[in-house]
Amino acid sequence: MDPSKSPSAPSQDWNPDSKSGMANPAPPPYQEYPQYPAAGYPPAGQPAPGMYPPAQQYGGAPSPYPPQPGMQYPPGPGQYPQGAQHMVTVQPTVYVTQTPLMHPKPDYLGYSIFTMLCCCLPLGIAALVYSIRTRDANHQGQQQKAEMNSRTARNLNHAALGIGIALIILYIVYAAVIANRFN
Repeated sequence: MDPSKSPSAPSQDWNPDSKSGMANPAPPPYQEYPQYPAAGYPPAGQPAPGMYPPAQQYGGAPSPYPPQPGMQYPPGPGQYPQGAQHMVTVQPTVYVTQTPLMHPKPDYLGYSIFTMLCCCLPLGIAALVYSIRTRDANHQGQQQKAEMNSRTARNLNHAALGIGIALIILYIVYAAVIANRFN
């Protein structure tokens, strides 16, 4: 492939030593502070001619915008000139991860399933819910929540077992009384 035939190749009459036909003006002479025509800084606390005094707000830079009619300058809290730039400080994001408890609280899950199926269904379901909450709190490292849910699951399981045993005893007594009546 011939490089002179490529679409991006320069034309045949192009000379790299020649400059373009456009004349570039010379750069302006260096001035240390062009906004201050006289050399040096203005006196302390005095604004330069034609400039507004610097705003002393929260360590921010002075506003380059002129004050709006009817507004005090520098503006009071909650008042900023139209289009003024606000400084926003962004805090770094901190991710806190919870680790499982070293000594997890008992969740009574098996006990809850037993009381739900064999003793008292409504209290067994409630105990099962608190057992699962205890397990979740143990995995998330929330000790107080785990203690509270574990205690509630245990109490509900004991109540369900007590109600279940009482119902079984009442059923046996009722069956015995009914059996004695017909004999």
